[in-house]
Amino acid sequence: METLLVLTNCPDEETANAIALAVVEEKLAACVNILPRVQSVYRWQGSVESAAEIPLLIKTTGRNYAALEARIAALHPYDVPEIIALPIARGLPAYLNWVAAETLQ
Repeated sequence: METLLVLTNCPDEETANAIALAVVEEKLAACVNILPRVQSVYRWQGSVESAAEIPLLIKTTGRNYAALEARIAALHPYDVPEIIALPIARGLPAYLNWVAAETLQ
């Protein structure tokens, strides 16, 4: 089974906690790490912007990606939230099995 690391950034701790709790409770993700605030610099609507954001590291399976993406987008206040998925090429088999067991299949 394909295991993914999904990344998104949130504007504040409240949004980060709400997304993390929802996707784990709904079994769309097995685990979410809420990282310390980072400073993001990006181009948006023709201007260079800078904002403090809270990164989330979300562990899920390939089967759950579409539903997870939709749920993050629904809960996220940004018009175009960063939601990207990276395949996990290798990992402790017991951990990868746990991710699969704790998510919808």
